[in-house]
Amino acid sequence: MVLFVGLVELALVRLWHAVLTAERALATNAALAVAEERLRFAADLHDIQGHRLQAIALKGELVAELIGRDDQAARTHAAEIAELARNALAETRALVQGYRRVSLGIELTNAVGVLRAAGIDTEIDGDDLDVPQRLQPLFGALVREGTTNVLRHSHATRCAITVAMAGPAVEVRMRNDGVRPPASDEGTGVAGLRERFGALGGQVRAGVLAGDQFELVGTVRPA
Repeated sequence: MVLFVGLVELALVRLWHAVLTAERALATNAALAVAEERLRFAADLHDIQGHRLQAIALKGELVAELIGRDDQAARTHAAEIAELARNALAETRALVQGYRRVSLGIELTNAVGVLRAAGIDTEIDGDDLDVPQRLQPLFGALVREGTTNVLRHSHATRCAITVAMAGPAVEVRMRNDGVRPPASDEGTGVAGLRERFGALGGQVRAGVLAGDQFELVGTVRPA
């Protein structure tokens, strides 16, 4: 009888330890999930505000130069600044509310608008609808990062964005001129993209081509 009671107590102690271990694991997983969500939020906020504010700054400098020389052009650019600011505010509000799952098509439209507002001739070749829905946010992030890099790290006059199938894989390619030497193919944004693409078996390539061309390419094979 004593042995039986002892075994029961031992089993209860082990069960209690197992419960505590499971609870700690759940708490750790919850903390990791919160941390990952915060990182995602910070990255998305950086993407939204980064290229919008860069374009606004460039437009503001242009308006200052045009005042007194071409007031009509200055007013046009000032109106575009207001539109860029409104778009940034709307997207930031959507992000804070937790509803932001922007498709690749919307990101492409945003990129064209921001780059053209900065005086960069931008064209898109391909159809974003060819990209599977589950990969849309991933490639959207690549377009956002590429747009920010064009604005920050080049004197670009042209940018070409291509959406295509590379064999069985989906590929989005951004190429611009006006690279500022020395140009680096790495940064926190590109490194983050490499991790996200790598998690799905894809890859990201970034680097300087012949002349003053820079290219950012993301490739993933749909499951």
